[in-house]
Amino acid sequence: MKGKPGMKAVLWSGASLLLILSLAVPVLNILTIMLLMVPYVILYTTLSTKSFLLHLVPVWIIAAVILGPSVLIIALFFLIPAMVMGQMYRKKAPAPYILRRTTLTILFCLLAELLIFEGVLNQSFIDQIGEFVRALVTDLESEHVLPKEWDSDYTDSVIRIMIQSIPQAIILISFVYAVITQYFARKVLASSIEDIPTMPKAKDWMLPRIMVFFYLVVYILNMFADSSSSFYSVALMNLVPLMKYAFTIQAIGFFFFIAHQRKWNKAVPVIIAIPLLLFPPLSLIGVLDAAFPIRKSFSKSS
Repeated sequence: MKGKPGMKAVLWSGASLLLILSLAVPVLNILTIMLLMVPYVILYTTLSTKSFLLHLVPVWIIAAVILGPSVLIIALFFLIPAMVMGQMYRKKAPAPYILRRTTLTILFCLLAELLIFEGVLNQSFIDQIGEFVRALVTDLESEHVLPKEWDSDYTDSVIRIMIQSIPQAIILISFVYAVITQYFARKVLASSIEDIPTMPKAKDWMLPRIMVFFYLVVYILNMFADSSSSFYSVALMNLVPLMKYAFTIQAIGFFFFIAHQRKWNKAVPVIIAIPLLLFPPLSLIGVLDAAFPIRKSFSKSS
């Protein structure tokens, strides 16, 4: 697995450079930034650490010369989680474990970057959110788009809700990045590495039953929580939707299980997944699936 750099490694180094350069292209960068970790993971998994750095340093130098040194802030941000994922692939760790470790690493890097911007560069992300919302409201008011009842209290409420939702957004972003990177990296690595760890099939997705108890506790506590900015209220405000997302994934797995048992077309559970993702209350299906042995009634032996 770890040998002399070959043509594939050179091509993936080139792909890494193109992805970094694409960050300067509006609209396109929204898509390409989601794939920025993939070449890192493939190179780190298939090369020795020394060869990995020998491939990556020239990429950074070329990117810095073309776009300026500031682009390396983004490029370096994805390096640590990519190396963590690559190291797990080297050890052939279970795929769910790789996903969890990578998600937590990205989460840590995001929090560290926010602290650096706040402490070292004196740039408050929270203040910037407030300034952005107020500027947007001002523009909308000048165009007479907002209702007459809209006042500064409404604006402050929107800002407060957005700020309190930051933890939820950061966790979801970390998870989505890890999922996308693992999916594409595994597809590529599977062609050159034997026994590459794979994720459980969608039909086998199951949350521990204890999660239902935790969800009920959090949901009940959230019903009696006030709308203050205390740690308790903010934590509950973020935990409830995050747990709903988890049970939505469980519900999607449930329909993939039914499709497998009933031999439906593979497109059917994918289509069903769309309303499940769009309407959070449908996560109740996932709660029931985790709480009760519903799947037994759909098994082939029934």
